[in-house]
Amino acid sequence: MKTNGPWELADIHNWLGDSRYPLRVSCVGEDGYPRVVSLWYIFRDGKFHCVSHRNSPLVKLLRKSPKVGFEVSPNQPPYCGVRGQGDAALTGDGAADTLLLAIDRYLGGGSQSLARWLMSRVEDEVTITITPGRFFSWDYRYRMDEQPAQRDQVPVT
Repeated sequence: MKTNGPWELADIHNWLGDSRYPLRVSCVGEDGYPRVVSLWYIFRDGKFHCVSHRNSPLVKLLRKSPKVGFEVSPNQPPYCGVRGQGDAALTGDGAADTLLLAIDRYLGGGSQSLARWLMSRVEDEVTITITPGRFFSWDYRYRMDEQPAQRDQVPVT
């Protein structure tokens, strides 16, 4: 696995496993322009596991070209995170389990009406598994924080 930036691969995997920020996935549309879509994800076995409706524009694009870019990072300072490139695979298997895990991860016990709505359409969901080929990490906390972090510390989310 190719990595670049201040974090080692194990640190990247740990951060992605703990992070509650959405995964921003980019792919190229039929018109040649990039698309960016935010998804809830589960990071396990070195891969991102997400779900989306089988007829979503993202799924339609991934069926044509599985190459993606991705990023997981906060929207507010101090800035740090992981971006990369990989390949997406689509399957109808495991969507319900992945969606339940994602609902728990991102909603916890809150917004039960959203959780019910998402699960009501689970039969129409597909699993998107992204296998990263490259990771790039960055960490500007030591430049931006009032109390700078060690450069080798991975942020806690």
